[in-house]
Amino acid sequence: MDKAGISDAEHYNKMVNTPVSKLVITLGIPTTLSMLITNIYNMADTYFVGTLGNSASGAVGVVFGLMAIIQAFGFMYGHGAGSIIARRLGEGDLDSAHKFASLSFISALVTGAVICIAGLCFINPLMSILGSTDTILPYAADYGRYILLAAPFSMASFVLNNILRYEGKASLAMIGIGVGAILNIAGDPLFIYVLNMGIAGAGLSTALSQAVSFLILLTMFLAGKTQSKISFKNATFNSDKFSDIIRTGFSSLIRQGLSSISTMMLNKYAGVYGDAAVAAMSVVNRISFFIFAVGLGIGQGFQPVSAFNYGAKKYSRVRKAFLFTVITGEILLGILAVAGMIFSGDLVGIFRDDAQVIAIGTVALRFYLVALFFQPLAICSNMLFQSIGENKKAAMLSTLRSGLVFIPVLVILAFVFDLTGIQAAQPVADVITFFITLPLVVRFIKNLPEDE
Repeated sequence: MDKAGISDAEHYNKMVNTPVSKLVITLGIPTTLSMLITNIYNMADTYFVGTLGNSASGAVGVVFGLMAIIQAFGFMYGHGAGSIIARRLGEGDLDSAHKFASLSFISALVTGAVICIAGLCFINPLMSILGSTDTILPYAADYGRYILLAAPFSMASFVLNNILRYEGKASLAMIGIGVGAILNIAGDPLFIYVLNMGIAGAGLSTALSQAVSFLILLTMFLAGKTQSKISFKNATFNSDKFSDIIRTGFSSLIRQGLSSISTMMLNKYAGVYGDAAVAAMSVVNRISFFIFAVGLGIGQGFQPVSAFNYGAKKYSRVRKAFLFTVITGEILLGILAVAGMIFSGDLVGIFRDDAQVIAIGTVALRFYLVALFFQPLAICSNMLFQSIGENKKAAMLSTLRSGLVFIPVLVILAFVFDLTGIQAAQPVADVITFFITLPLVVRFIKNLPEDE
């Protein structure tokens, strides 16, 4: 029994006998709240930095590409280990769960430290590669420097957060994320205005909040509130276990890594039309991802359900959970998309009171909102395959939205339709991804075996 008062048998019974709709919602609500809270404190940076001018606002969009790289590795280790741990717990193998948790945690710390050191040594070239213009570069470097310093803590936090989710303890993960968010929202005006640090203050506030979140999440494990334990003894490097983590989490690395590349390319193409265009696309990305986080949060509530029940050979529950999650995502995102269409201009204006930014951003946001209707199926399909260990399918789907589909779509539409093509590129990629995913997941769901 863990210190939260839940025995292994009780946890098993909860995961395989609770009605899947109730279980997905129970796990999805705190996960969704965590996603929204995370995006709120990211949007706080966008809001407060937006008062410093278009170049500063554009810098947030540039550094978003760097944050996507850090998230890519964090999600790879976190989703990789979390999926395996959930299946091992479903099989009753606690010893393996301890080893996978410890190995992924240490791997994230080391990888984050390497990215931190390399990034600080080449900060200006890195910001240029990520799509910074000459006028945006000083702001991006000041902001990005602190994001790099926090990389080890941020990356390890993604691992801890995802392991908690896969264990069915999303509410504990929400506590760590929530406290960090509150600190960042309070820290932004303090460091930016009161201490007169400008955009560097936003970076420092974010870095400090990520460090605090890391300490809170780590305390959950050290205090024995989890089934899987983290210790240096269990972190002994094992090439087979490390390879399992990488293979399982590789789709997350691809998805987030390509997201960074996509952000970089989007900034480059938008930069042709000035800092206002870069700022507008940065704002739209933050707003759309905030709405997108609702579907993503519900989907992440689905992941531990699918992984655990697949490990326990309760295939009918995997099927029911998938269908319920897709339908719920469609309803929630549909409502938010309609509301967003009505208030598109007002939403963009909150973050940057500039006529040109609002004009460019409003058109782009409306394109993004239409594409929301096509996202729940693609999101849940990717999460399903990753959760149950269908690594090749998960990796293939991860390359579509931000890579194999988006990149050529961006190049073609930008060439044919200029700025309008840039505004519509990601939504068009989302629609194409949906139609590629649909037959693949329908075939898989139909062919799931009977329960054992």
